Amino acid sequence: MPLPDSGVETHTVDGLRAWLTDCVATHLDRPADAIDTSVRLSDYGLDSLYVLAVAAELEDHLDISLDPTLMWDNPTIDALSEALVAELAQTHV
Repeated sequence: MPLPDSGVETHTVDGLRAWLTDCVATHLDRPADAIDTSVRLSDYGLDSLYVLAVAAELEDHLDISLDPTLMWDNPTIDALSEALVAELAQTHV
């Protein structure tokens, strides 16, 4: 499922938050402004298959390999955005 290119640099917390919000909105078929980034993704009814799909999209988008538990350990868009920036900082050292 192709995601819209927001044109925002996605290697910042804000950029990743925007990209992930668009991603979740696309999967839920909702407008991005209807997604609360502090709500657990599971509260939107997103299951493990969704998590795997988003993880794969993130890996492709960021051109990195992610630990599969990253999304489970960071269940909101806000937490995941911050964890991804930390992960990216470690992979680009």
